[in-house]
Amino acid sequence: MLPDYEVLAIRYAHNPAARSSHNFIGGDQHDVPMPLDYFVWLIRGNNLAVVVDTGFSRAMAEKRARQYLACPGETLGDLGVDPNGVRDVIITHLHYDHAGNHDLFPNARYHLQDREMRYATGRCMCHATLRAPFEADDVAEMIRKVFAGRVVFHDGDSEFAPGITLHRLGGHTDGLQIVRVHTRRGWVVLASDASHFYANIEQERSFPLVFNVGDMLEGFRTVRGLADGLDHVIPGHDPLVMSRYPAVPGFEGRVVRLDTAPITAAS
Repeated sequence: MLPDYEVLAIRYAHNPAARSSHNFIGGDQHDVPMPLDYFVWLIRGNNLAVVVDTGFSRAMAEKRARQYLACPGETLGDLGVDPNGVRDVIITHLHYDHAGNHDLFPNARYHLQDREMRYATGRCMCHATLRAPFEADDVAEMIRKVFAGRVVFHDGDSEFAPGITLHRLGGHTDGLQIVRVHTRRGWVVLASDASHFYANIEQERSFPLVFNVGDMLEGFRTVRGLADGLDHVIPGHDPLVMSRYPAVPGFEGRVVRLDTAPITAAS
C-alpha cells in the first residue's frame, strides 16, 4: 500500500502587474488583470520532508520587480521544517523563480532532469528570449552542486520514493519535470510551469514563454492522465490555488493544503 503524503503550497511572492494578454500565446481578447503568485511546495510524510523548488530571494524580487511576501525558508521553519535538515529538493526547472535561494538547504541533494541542465548550459542560452527567465548565478550554483556531489540527475520518468514520482514533460523548458504525489485524496500532480494557470490546462492554451509548444500541449494531456481528476492538478502560478484549498491554521494567505479536497470548485 502506498503512503499518503501531506502536500503544502507555500506562497512567497506575487506579481500584480500581469494581464491575461501576457499569459497565453496569441494574447487574450479580454486583456484583464491576471496576476501571478509564486510558490514552493512541501511534501511530507513517511519519514520524509521533500521541498519542491526553492523560489527566489528578496534581492531577486527587487531586480525582477516582484512583490516579496516571505522567504520560503522562514515559512518552512515556521511549519516545523528546518531547512538545514532537508535532505532532498526537487527542482522542476532552472528558471529564476524556481531555482534561486542557493544557500537555503545546505545539506540537501537536488533532483534535476538531465535535459534541463543541458538546456540551461547549452546553445539555447545564446538566444536572449530563451535565457531571459534564467539567472546565470542560479545555473552556476547548480553546477557547483554537481561538483560537490549534491545533484541527482533523472532521465525521464522515475520513482523518487514510494508514492512520489517524477515525470519529464518539457515544453516550458526542455527539461521541465512535474511531481506526482499520492495523498489521502488520490494522486495529486504538482504541475509547476507545465501549466502556469488553471486556464492554461483547462483551455489547452499555451503560456507564451515556451521552448516547445508541441511538448507543452502534449504535456497538458500527460498531466491529466497522471492526476486523479483535473481538481487534483496544481498549477504553478495561479492565485486561485490560495482560495480553492484550505489554509493551514495560522498561515492564512501563506500556506494551503493540497492533499485535502478543494473548498471551492473550478469555475
